[in-house]
Amino acid sequence: MSEEDVPGRLSAEQVSDYRSGGYLVCTDPVFTDEKFSALREHAEQCYTRVGVASSGKPHQLIDCPHWWDPSMFKWVFSEELLDIAESLVGPDIGVFACHFLRKAAGVGKRVPWHEDSAYWKALLSPMEVASVTVALEPAAVDNGCMRVIRGSHHHGYSDYAPVEKPDENVFKVEITPEGVDESLAVDLVLDPNQASIHDVKIIHGSNPNTGPRERFAFTVRYFPTHVKFTNAMDGDFHIYLARGVDHAGNTYSDPTRAYEGRASEYT
Repeated sequence: MSEEDVPGRLSAEQVSDYRSGGYLVCTDPVFTDEKFSALREHAEQCYTRVGVASSGKPHQLIDCPHWWDPSMFKWVFSEELLDIAESLVGPDIGVFACHFLRKAAGVGKRVPWHEDSAYWKALLSPMEVASVTVALEPAAVDNGCMRVIRGSHHHGYSDYAPVEKPDENVFKVEITPEGVDESLAVDLVLDPNQASIHDVKIIHGSNPNTGPRERFAFTVRYFPTHVKFTNAMDGDFHIYLARGVDHAGNTYSDPTRAYEGRASEYT
């Protein structure tokens, strides 16, 4: 059996598509029905645990729940996700972050065009991360699915300007219009238990949720361990070794230990 025939491993064609376009949609189920249902239930429990934001509204994003909830590693370190990541970043894999995203029906805000690399440039060198997102509920055009600008991952550090309507956007800045060719925009439509993957440098965002259904997703950010984590946040950030060995002299946190958690107020 060749490497590309291993169940769960991406094919050579899929890897080529990812390299050229900066993103990939995987239509095969990621987890068994039982494991997916457990993830969906656990996500609900996490939102119950963090409650509401100081604004009195539900959180849209839970940032790095695996820091304070070691049971998250059942999915963060799962063979299913690590096999996908290994196809793109190699056999030695670190975890940079994970998130739950819940975009409420009718009120979920727009996420402006941005590159993750622009926010993380003080933390990682070289800038190499593959983000795997598993849909917990259908992701469609009307409920604000993720959108990418195909092929825009070859740069990663565009010019930004303030958004026109800050109260209607998750971020207060976005890539300037001349930096985004919206004719190349692709909607990443997913059924539950399907996944999308995007390169850290690709331009992406999402429209507001105008539909009757919430959008609900789980994302893990994987990096090859030749990437050096600079820990520019004075130790207040935790990375983990998921598979293989380190090649950059990184210090990894203990996945069996609970650290102080945080939840974002993206409402």
